[in-house]
Amino acid sequence: MPSRAQVSLVCLNGETPVNKASINVGIVGATGAVGQELLKLLHERNFPAASLRLFASARSIGKSVECGGRKYTVEEAKPGVFAGVDVAFFAAGGSVTRALAPDAVKAGCLVIDKSSHYRMDPNVPLVIPEINPEGLRRHQGIIANPNCSTAVTLMALWPLHQAFGLKRYFCATYQSVSGTGAEAVRELDDQVHAYAKGGTIVKKIYPYQIAFNVIPQVDSFGPNGYTGEETKMMLESRKIMSLPNLRVSSTTVRVPVVRAHSVAINAEFERPVSVEAARAAIAAFAGAELVDDPTNKLYPTPLDFSRKVKCGVGRIRIDTAFENGLALWVSGDNLWKGAALNAIQNAELMVREGWLKRKAALAGV
Repeated sequence: MPSRAQVSLVCLNGETPVNKASINVGIVGATGAVGQELLKLLHERNFPAASLRLFASARSIGKSVECGGRKYTVEEAKPGVFAGVDVAFFAAGGSVTRALAPDAVKAGCLVIDKSSHYRMDPNVPLVIPEINPEGLRRHQGIIANPNCSTAVTLMALWPLHQAFGLKRYFCATYQSVSGTGAEAVRELDDQVHAYAKGGTIVKKIYPYQIAFNVIPQVDSFGPNGYTGEETKMMLESRKIMSLPNLRVSSTTVRVPVVRAHSVAINAEFERPVSVEAARAAIAAFAGAELVDDPTNKLYPTPLDFSRKVKCGVGRIRIDTAFENGLALWVSGDNLWKGAALNAIQNAELMVREGWLKRKAALAGV
């Protein structure tokens, strides 16, 4: 098997055709925000799809979706629809995954799931291809996608861990409303327009006004005072990086940004650090783009890293609280690297390495 580093370089070369194999593809939750991004990216990245089927709830049956000059008719996501599908990208909630993923696996379909349902299952690999691609070979029918804020954060931390050995980190997130869904995006837009016209601010999705405000709660609170999103950051980082004792403390915050999450990170390392070596590690990493010229006011912003494959990393400096630490900032598209793109990169790598093949082809059809 290729080494972790070798596989990482291969899987991100979006300009190189995956290979000549053709895969039967399905998208569950195709009418949602992530489902729509999956559809667009599969076309834009020329994923070798022999067929593409869109699945959603019963209320979307028969809906026509156009992409890449083709029209697709939405089918109901229900048991029994996965026969003949080689890989299904699940872009719906955990309840849908719980109900349908076992049926898909039984039909011989690989499930790549964005929900949190299987992430901490010890039998399900949780994979970011630039970090732990070896997990793609040991799946038992299901591969989990990380949480959006975790994925963006680790695009900055993984190369630094390789250089210096990560010991612990603290972070505060600045998460866009698209992470909540299309209704939250509309709520922000409606509130901005209402504010500009002196109208009434209506709150439906969030407990507080999100326009011109920040809300220090993403997900529900647990008994320890941390939200589910904050707990995911710790547990998923440990699993993806194979650091079971990694110490993580985070505060996750919703901000009035439409798309792309940002994270302020303070990290402590085992080995001596320097800004120069940190910048070199980030610049050499396939999943990150170094944007770090504070003298000229150059650093990543969510606007600049919306709809970009890589996550931007900057504001790298020696941490003044840790004995051996770095402070830094990262921005990345929560709908791309935080969801749809990461899932597709996993599938692309599997096709390239021959780990994902069309069942009909294997049967000689």
